[in-house]
Amino acid sequence: MTLVWFRLDLRLTDNPSLAAAVARGPVVPVFIWAPEEEGNWPPGAASRWWLHHSLRALDASLRERGSRLLVRRGPSLEALRALADETGAEAVFWNRRYEPALRERDATVQQGLLADGLRVETFNSALLFEPWEIKNKNGESYRVFTPFYNACRAAAIGQPEDAPARWTAPRRWPRTVALDLAPTGNWTAGLRAAWQPGEAGAQQQLARFARRAAVYRTQRDRPDMMGTSRLSPHLHFGEVSPRSVWQAITEESFRRQLIWREFAHHLLWHHPRTAQEPLRPEFARIPWRHDPQGLRTWQRGQTGFALVDAGMRELWATGWMHNRARMVAGSFLVKDLLLPWQEGARWFWDTLVDADLANNTLGWQWIAGCGADAAPFFRIFNPQTQADRFDPRGEYARRWDAPAAVPPLDHDAARQRALAAFRAARESSRQPR
Repeated sequence: MTLVWFRLDLRLTDNPSLAAAVARGPVVPVFIWAPEEEGNWPPGAASRWWLHHSLRALDASLRERGSRLLVRRGPSLEALRALADETGAEAVFWNRRYEPALRERDATVQQGLLADGLRVETFNSALLFEPWEIKNKNGESYRVFTPFYNACRAAAIGQPEDAPARWTAPRRWPRTVALDLAPTGNWTAGLRAAWQPGEAGAQQQLARFARRAAVYRTQRDRPDMMGTSRLSPHLHFGEVSPRSVWQAITEESFRRQLIWREFAHHLLWHHPRTAQEPLRPEFARIPWRHDPQGLRTWQRGQTGFALVDAGMRELWATGWMHNRARMVAGSFLVKDLLLPWQEGARWFWDTLVDADLANNTLGWQWIAGCGADAAPFFRIFNPQTQADRFDPRGEYARRWDAPAAVPPLDHDAARQRALAAFRAARESSRQPR
C-alpha cells in the first residue's frame, strides 16, 4: 500500500508519483490542508477558490477509476503517520515543491517517515528541469535569463506519460474531512465565469490555445486580443504538466516563456531570500514612500491611467491579468508611486488565481529592476505610451470600464523621482560603512 500525497500536482496524466505508486500496488490518494506550514505565503483568497474546485475535480476523476481523494488537515507529518497506521501503508510518495518554507517542511516530513520505517520517494512533476540541474560552465547557477534559456534548449526534455489505466484501491477507505476553501460573496462570480479549474479544464484550455498558438508571437502583448495561453493557473496547480504543454505547443516564443517559468524556480531555489528581499542587495535601501491612499487607488484601478486601471479591474474581476498589463501596472506602483514592490507582490498573491511564489517574485523584481535582469533599473514604462501601443483603440480599457481620464499624477515628474531614489540607493550601497 502506498500513500500518494497530492500537492500542486492535481492531475492523473503525467504524474510521476502516482504512476510509481500504482506500479507498487494499492494506492491511497491524500491531500493535506496545512496552510500554516507555508510560512509567509499561505494560499491567498483567489488561490483558495481555485484549489477548492480543483480538489473536487480531482476527486471526481479518481472516483471514475474506483478511487477517491482523502482530505486531512495538518500538521502534514502527523496526518501522514495517522493514515499509514490506518491503511497499513508501507510507503509515501509525493511530487516535490520548491518554495523555501515547503522545502524545509518536506525535509522534516521525510525524516520523520523514514524514522518510522516507511519508504519515501519524491519526484519532479512541476518543472521541465530540476532547479539544480541547469548550471553554467563553472557549475554555478544562472542569474541572467538568456544564457539560462540557451542551456535549457540544449538539454533533453522527457515525454509526458499517460494516466494509469487502472489501479488497485484499498479494501476499506479511511475517513476523510470536509474542506470548504472557497471564499464567499459576489467576488467569486467573475472567477466562476472565467475559469474551469481541474485537469479537464486544463486540457480544454491547452487544446484551445494549440489551435491559435501560431499568432502568439504577434498578439501576446495585446491585452485587447486573445493572444495568450491562459494556462498559468493550470500549470501552477499542476492540472497539466509542463512536459505536456511543451509537447503540444511548438511555437518557440511561447516555449521561451515556459523556460522563463523554469528560470523563476531556478532563482528561488538558489536564492530563497528573494521572496522578501531584492536579489541585488544594492536596492535594499530604496527610500520607498508610505502612501496608503495611493496603494488603494492602484488596487482599485482608479489611477486615471486607462491601461493600469483596466489591468487592475481585470485582476479583481477574474483573478488574472494580461501580462502586458501586469508589467505596466507593476511599473506604475513601483516607479510612479514609488511604493515597495513587495506591496504589489502581496496584492497579486491574494488576488491572482495563478499566484506562484517563484513567478510572482521574479516578475516583481524584474519590474523593479532589482532582480536577475540584464536591463538596468531605469526601465520605467510610460502608461500612456504603453496604452497607445498595445491597446490602440482602447478596447481593453472599455472592456473593464476604465476609460481614459485626466491622471492625477505627472508621469514625467514621477519618473525623475524614481530614478533619483534608485540611484541614491545604489550609491548608498557603495559607500564604506
